[in-house]
Amino acid sequence: MRIGLQLLAGLLLIFALAAWFVLEIFVEEIKPGVRSAAEDTLVDMAQILAPLALDDLQDGKMANGRLAHAFTRLNQSPINALIDGHLKQQAEYRIYVVDANGSVIYDSSGQDLGKDYSRWNDVHLTLRGQYGARSTRSDPDDPTSSVMHVAAPLREGNKILGSLTVAKPNHTLLPMIERGERQLLQAAALMLFIALLIGALLVWWLNRSIRKLESYAQAVSQGEPAQLPHLYSLELDRLGRSLETMRRQLDGKRYIEQYVHSLTHELKSPLAAIRGAGELLAEAPPAEVATRFINNINQESTRMQQLIERMLQLARLESGQERERQAVDPMQLGEGAVAARQIVADRRGITLSHSLKPAQPQRWDRLLVGQALGNLIDNALDFSPSGGLLVIEGEPVQEGYRFRVKDQGPGIPDFALPRIFERFYSLPRPNGAKSSGIGLSFAAEVARQHGGSLTLHNDQQGGVLAELWLPSHG
Repeated sequence: MRIGLQLLAGLLLIFALAAWFVLEIFVEEIKPGVRSAAEDTLVDMAQILAPLALDDLQDGKMANGRLAHAFTRLNQSPINALIDGHLKQQAEYRIYVVDANGSVIYDSSGQDLGKDYSRWNDVHLTLRGQYGARSTRSDPDDPTSSVMHVAAPLREGNKILGSLTVAKPNHTLLPMIERGERQLLQAAALMLFIALLIGALLVWWLNRSIRKLESYAQAVSQGEPAQLPHLYSLELDRLGRSLETMRRQLDGKRYIEQYVHSLTHELKSPLAAIRGAGELLAEAPPAEVATRFINNINQESTRMQQLIERMLQLARLESGQERERQAVDPMQLGEGAVAARQIVADRRGITLSHSLKPAQPQRWDRLLVGQALGNLIDNALDFSPSGGLLVIEGEPVQEGYRFRVKDQGPGIPDFALPRIFERFYSLPRPNGAKSSGIGLSFAAEVARQHGGSLTLHNDQQGGVLAELWLPSHG
């Protein structure tokens, strides 16, 4: 099961158990609470009616006294009281009065006149000066048939002449009890729905954050550029930063290993050439042979120096140390790169032609973009034949600017096309010289860090066409 579903199930289980526990307590407390309130009302009513019954008892008029007349008229007309959605039509009280011996001398229902009630708690306790009350089922098998009885003493001074009991069936309280339970259950259902909604939002947010981390990890594992997402959670942010630190450490280790391996491989050839030339020079060869070996040593030393310098430059670029955005005029930048290489082109008999269209200033790193464009022009010069034409173009396109460098060289062999941007990979120049193999890698990295692209492909009319596109924002 997914962690989000596990979390949601756990939250719902916890809430369900808590809700059940609370509901169980509330439901169990509703009935006693309502009955306690009803008992309090019966106590007040019994105390109010007791003086009236005492007067009738002393006058010997219990059967036709004021109390009897009052209850005779009580339900002659409907009450029509709407209480919380429940229509009350009549009063459902029963009143009976007993003498000092516990015999019923008045019963509003008329069913138990003359019976001995001295053993019922309400009468037994009241006649002894205590609080008398009881709850008795009219049907022993029906729990809803219970009737509450509350008695009040009929006192003459300190002497108790009898008691008055007010009785009320508990089933008259059921509408209030059921209404309270129904509202409580509705509130619980609403709370459960809200809890489910909050839990679903929490799970969605957690899954979304985890998916961000997952996408970040996948992008890193595939070697794609990825930025650590902001997860808006202290723990998840800490986990993300830990992953980012681990990635950087692993990338740094792998980066160093690759560079050391590549540099060692690339330095083998010039070192071997220098060593061989040195050994031959130690044998004191003829002057012209020694001059040739000395020239080889100088060339290989220069190549090693260029290789190390460009490698360090590329390493600083890939580590993000050299990124300083500023407003750059693309046309002016291109014209500067062409002008800096005009002398080399003239020396080799190559014609430089440029057509650079004006554009709005772009947010670029001037130095890096200038070096990248210069590397493309240098690479084209190396492969252009004497008397050839090298065309440099530039125009604003796609919310950015595109440079195009077109030479008339032999083109790129098919086997080399997939590896053309690899570090230290280079093709032999027409003059037999070999480059450092870093220029195109540098240009491609500049394009990537600016959010642009660099493509090289063989032109249908011959030669190679290089296109460098950089967005305006850099």
